[in-house]
Amino acid sequence: MPLQIMKLAIAAATTVTASPTVSRFFYTATATTTGATTLTIDAADFFGDTGGAATALPALATDNSYYNVYINGVLQMAGLSTYTPGATGVGSLAITVPAGSSVLTGSPIVLEVVNFAPDSTTDVQT
Repeated sequence: MPLQIMKLAIAAATTVTASPTVSRFFYTATATTTGATTLTIDAADFFGDTGGAATALPALATDNSYYNVYINGVLQMAGLSTYTPGATGVGSLAITVPAGSSVLTGSPIVLEVVNFAPDSTTDVQT
């Protein structure tokens, strides 16, 4: 008998789901912030989707999350903000306002945090 490769004769199907959890936080600028400076918003200064006060900003799941910052409805560049999860006094959003730019009084600032909970199942048929 000649040499041959021996291998398992099986089939497998994997199903992957990535269930997102989206949290949105809202803030209205109370004063004009003119750059170059940093506008820091504490977790307690935000309110949530239902209008209730925020008590904490959620942690970001490692390699399965992201956050977006919108000012006046315009998505901002990632390098302009620093997100720190946590409760009042710890959790915050810091926005770098570059020289020549301003965040005007009354400007809506929206923080969107998205965490994914990936899950997979594999069905092996022999």
